[in-house]
Amino acid sequence: MLDRLADKTLSALKDFFGFTSFRPLQQEIIQAILARRDVFVLMPTGGGKSLCYQLPALLLDGLTIVVSPLIALMKDQVDGLRENGIAASFINSSLDPSQIQRRQKALANGEIKLLYVAPERLMMPHFLEYIAKLPLALFAIDEAHCISEWGHDFRPEYRQLSELRTRLPQVPIAALTATATERVQSDIIKQLHLHEAQTFKASFNRANLFYTVRNKNNSYEQLLDFLKTRRNESGIVYCQSRATTESVAEGLQRDGFRALAYHAGLESTERTKRQEQFVHDEAQIICATIAFGMGIDKPNVRYVVHYDLPKNLEGYYQETGRAGRDGLPSDCLLLFGYGDKMKIEYFIEQKPGEHERRIAYQQLQQIVGYAESAECRRKIVLDYFGDALATDNCGMCDNCTSTTPAEKIDATIHAQQFLSCVKRTGERFGMNYVIDVLRGAKAEKIFMNGHATLSTYGIGKGHGKEEWQAMARQLIRLGYARQAPEEYNAIKLTEKSSEVLFKGEKLFLSKPGHEQQFISANDRSADHYDHELFERLRELRKNLAQQAGIPAYMIFSDASLRQMAQKFPLNESAFRNISGVGERKLAEYGTVFIQEISTHCSEKNISPSSSTTVNQARPIRKALSLTQKESLLLHRQGLPVGRIAEKRQLAVNTIYEHLADLIEQGESVNLENLISPERQQTILQAFEKLGSDRLKPVMEMLGGEFCYGELKVMRAIQKRK
Repeated sequence: MLDRLADKTLSALKDFFGFTSFRPLQQEIIQAILARRDVFVLMPTGGGKSLCYQLPALLLDGLTIVVSPLIALMKDQVDGLRENGIAASFINSSLDPSQIQRRQKALANGEIKLLYVAPERLMMPHFLEYIAKLPLALFAIDEAHCISEWGHDFRPEYRQLSELRTRLPQVPIAALTATATERVQSDIIKQLHLHEAQTFKASFNRANLFYTVRNKNNSYEQLLDFLKTRRNESGIVYCQSRATTESVAEGLQRDGFRALAYHAGLESTERTKRQEQFVHDEAQIICATIAFGMGIDKPNVRYVVHYDLPKNLEGYYQETGRAGRDGLPSDCLLLFGYGDKMKIEYFIEQKPGEHERRIAYQQLQQIVGYAESAECRRKIVLDYFGDALATDNCGMCDNCTSTTPAEKIDATIHAQQFLSCVKRTGERFGMNYVIDVLRGAKAEKIFMNGHATLSTYGIGKGHGKEEWQAMARQLIRLGYARQAPEEYNAIKLTEKSSEVLFKGEKLFLSKPGHEQQFISANDRSADHYDHELFERLRELRKNLAQQAGIPAYMIFSDASLRQMAQKFPLNESAFRNISGVGERKLAEYGTVFIQEISTHCSEKNISPSSSTTVNQARPIRKALSLTQKESLLLHRQGLPVGRIAEKRQLAVNTIYEHLADLIEQGESVNLENLISPERQQTILQAFEKLGSDRLKPVMEMLGGEFCYGELKVMRAIQKRK
């Protein structure tokens, strides 16, 4: 029964979505939904959340209703589903009464499998009465964090969804979100009254994103420098104010970029127009406040720049997550300046409640710590969400890849001065007050408290305030001091403080103001392909999209085009094997794309059978998937295959297959850690007798003592040689 169900889901995955395998956790989530269980799904942007309810909707009897917060997002998702041959629709305020009536008739006739609605529409009494008469299979609550007041994007209208369980108790609920702290997760489950919900939490690690922080120094020129190698790519530039979005967009337009500003001060129709221009690639860059983003389902955003400091790590993660949703290498650049921090502090001071101010200061401290840190940036982000990184070097951030590591200085004396000042002022004051005492500030508060008579008063006046702040934050991050949010972020000493103050421990800290060398995601990528063919296919896709009036990515993603430019598929059978090519896409676009590839091969004298001769200086290799990278990382840490499989909750055979693919792509692995020399020899002898094209005869000859994964690894070694 389970095998038949698995076959059915895999068949639907390929036929409708064009994929031959699931991403991590997708299959398990789909099986739980098909079993009519309530589920809670926490999966990062680009992890494939939508598929988790879209595919079951095709297999379940009845209608799946998807709750989505934005009209633009509904339309994009429905258009994309229809391109895949899936019966989907939406009902919202953009439709006139006659259109709504026609769609309701189609629903009554069972002609629609997925219906997208906003929460306020769904919870209208007459609409609830109407859908209650339909055969309902599932409620999928997308962007579920909007229901929690503890979430970063709370929307009061989502609160009404708590009534769904009371009104329609027999219908399972799937709640899905890309970002939620433990507190928000619990609140979502509680508010939606999920019953014995099966919880799925994917890793927050976006392995294809390269994180970089640069100290602000003529920020517009820094942005231009970043963009000069990205003239043909789509990106988002987040700014703190509406005025900045306008000025940056105008500057970029003067410098030859198709850039637009986007903020809440624009008329609703103008915002929608600009968003559509970006989605349809008519605009290349959107300079936006955080009002922009949730409704964007554009997978080929190649970079996200934070022109100003975000308010917290959660929002930063959500915004950077809009880059590289197609899994291809993408960049996340943050320009960090203390002026931005002071602006945010000013806005925090305007908040009415002490509790809100305390939380906001704590969140600001975390994002500043991220910006100033010399540690792995990915590790800091994952630690915030309670997710562990198995290594101290992710290989995909500026700190981990810098060829000029941050200079370390002996900061023992300065650390003693700071910690001693904390102690002598009674551990009752914040960082800036302690620094003012150290620097001998003439502030009235210092004299009133009698701190101008302390031995630490003025001993640090030889260093600037920002230098002291940078050092103090390092002391906090390393555990030599801590901030107490419950006491307005007062600095407190810790057990480690005494090591430096009284026990002679030497302390070396990063020198303030160190600037890392910039490296981009593409510099780290092994994803090589025929660039000229890729551009030809991209132009073809653009023309077809314009004719159809849809975004280009709905025809094929950049990832699919790159694979075409690697594999040169010249017939339907080969084209069907390209990731993202389902039966509908094959029938609709296969002929014209195959013709374009064929023409290119003829003009460039490329033989598909020897296509690896293209780009000889850079061998053609597939991009490593996120799941392959995770398996490789654990293998290189010396873990045996069985332990990797257990840790990743995957089959042993799957891990072997990951490593076999990696071997073929040129990655180095420790073969003896995978298969003992004796077993290697036995497999090779069987290959000599039977060949390695078909593995089943080899399995039979070896009496079932080996798994397919081991055979695939050895075959990959042969191919590599």
